[in-house]
Amino acid sequence: QVQLVESGGGLVQPGGSLRLSCAASGFTFNTAAMTWFRQTPGRLRELVAAITETGGITNYMDSVRGRFTISRDNDKNTVDLEMNSLKPEDTAVYYCSVLIRSIRYWGQGTQVTVSS
Repeated sequence: QVQLVESGGGLVQPGGSLRLSCAASGFTFNTAAMTWFRQTPGRLRELVAAITETGGITNYMDSVRGRFTISRDNDKNTVDLEMNSLKPEDTAVYYCSVLIRSIRYWGQGTQVTVSS
């Protein structure tokens, strides 16, 4: 079965950096676009970043463009999110996600808290 396991969240001060990682299994990783979402209490889950199957194309939500970088390693079946210049408004639970045959799968999420 499809499994997505996130790691790397934590508490960081404003202006700091974190790197999230997602380990994927149960599907052919190099044929699937991968995405990172985030969610805060009371708000809908929002798309943060996406990367195509080969990693050749990436896309970001406006508020993180230039600060976050999504990347993937098709040999290790992992997708990472490098987050720099973090702001308090980046505080959220971050989820790795993949869409396979019209079914969206989610990891368990990892908490990122940006606070002094």
